[in-house]
Amino acid sequence: MALRYLMDENVDPLYQKQLRRLNPDLVVWAVGDPGAPAKGTLDPEILHWCEEHTFILVTNNRASMPLHLADHIAHDRHIPGIFILSSDLSVGQSLDELQLIAEASLEGEYQDQMIYLPTLR
Repeated sequence: MALRYLMDENVDPLYQKQLRRLNPDLVVWAVGDPGAPAKGTLDPEILHWCEEHTFILVTNNRASMPLHLADHIAHDRHIPGIFILSSDLSVGQSLDELQLIAEASLEGEYQDQMIYLPTLR
């Protein structure tokens, strides 16, 4: 199965729009989209949704997401992965990272991991 992204509601909608433009075959949903969790959904529920629907979460939540992930895994749950955006990268650099990851990743490569972008320096 190809990698799929769920953009957290606090991620600029430009990311979703530009990823779809750069790679029309890439599935990129955002919290609040039809079929995705509603805006205002709590982070633990978003992790459950990502697990159930096999989406990697893209977020800028560096504060509480590590705790939510640890709790999720402690309850014998799993998640395809979480990518944390960096304020040190421009939108264009972040998009390049996300596109490269989508094109070059192996299935399950980010299972139960939180990856801070950029992945390489």
